[in-house]
Amino acid sequence: MRGLYIASTSAYSGKNMITLGLGLKFQQDGLNLAYMKPVGAQAKQFGDVWGDEDAHMIQEALGLTADPDLVTPILITQDFIHKAFAPGVCVDRYPQIKAACAKLAEGKDLVLMSGSGSFLHSGKYCCLDGVSVIKALGVKTLIIDRYINEINYDYLLSIREAVGDAMLGCVLNDIPSFYMEELERNLIPFLRSRGVEVLGVIPHDNLLGGISVEALATNLGGRLISASHRGDRVVESFLIGTMQIENFLTHFRKHPKAAVIVGGDRADLQLVAIEGNCSCLILTGNLYPNDVILARAEAEETPVLVVRDDTYSIAKRMDNLLKRHKFRSPTKFGQSRQLVASNLDIKAIKAGLGL
Repeated sequence: MRGLYIASTSAYSGKNMITLGLGLKFQQDGLNLAYMKPVGAQAKQFGDVWGDEDAHMIQEALGLTADPDLVTPILITQDFIHKAFAPGVCVDRYPQIKAACAKLAEGKDLVLMSGSGSFLHSGKYCCLDGVSVIKALGVKTLIIDRYINEINYDYLLSIREAVGDAMLGCVLNDIPSFYMEELERNLIPFLRSRGVEVLGVIPHDNLLGGISVEALATNLGGRLISASHRGDRVVESFLIGTMQIENFLTHFRKHPKAAVIVGGDRADLQLVAIEGNCSCLILTGNLYPNDVILARAEAEETPVLVVRDDTYSIAKRMDNLLKRHKFRSPTKFGQSRQLVASNLDIKAIKAGLGL
């Protein structure tokens, strides 16, 4: 059985995006795929059965229809955690995982797998960390590391030390343009000199880094009061409208597609943002706009959210959402395939898997 386990140095690093992008590319190249997530941490009920929410999304996007019990043989629930913390040794879950993997692999060229959380640490309490999983299944792993102020080179070296040649390589994700030269000149040669092959560098992408207006409303506890049919619009960044209008205009011209967070009493900034085609207007303090603003928002099809919290609190939550939101929107699926095909060494990955 050929398998590739896609894991990461930390949560929210791009595992789903890379898994789906690779899966779509492999299918385009004519490979017959199976998919599984051996250990699922996002339990959700689908009809009469339970499964992992991320795994369900990827399987559906790849057009696969395997039984959720096979796709995610181990599902982390509160009951599971409670039992795992009980005195005694870890229950051996690997016969169940191996049986599911073997069943899925029948007649397939490759079983594409995705991990949960951090490769070295997540699941350690119940002997289901990434290292243990790939050793039990005898598969190779591709590690994703997302740039957040730096690259986790120490972590990548630790993985190489822990699993040796089972580490196919790594993909460096969400790299800002200003860091590319440093990466190519120093870090990539260093990692390769230590046995960590860099099989892809994915630049920061505004679309993949964005979040839909509908998801914003849910996560911010807001009410969408205008252009509700544009709830699928993607917000890529945000500006805070707490300044004088002249200063706001200077910043807004540089980020015309940003969401604008502004007090519900600042009609001047609200109107400028709407006329400037902002992606979304977020009004704080539970203050509703006047009729003129609401009419212009409807005419320009600008979604307007009203939220209870103050501007500073909403800005902090927005920043966190844009860094840590889930890869769920179908709008992003095609973009993931394009980014993977353009920025990963597909030929080297296939060669490493014996394909």
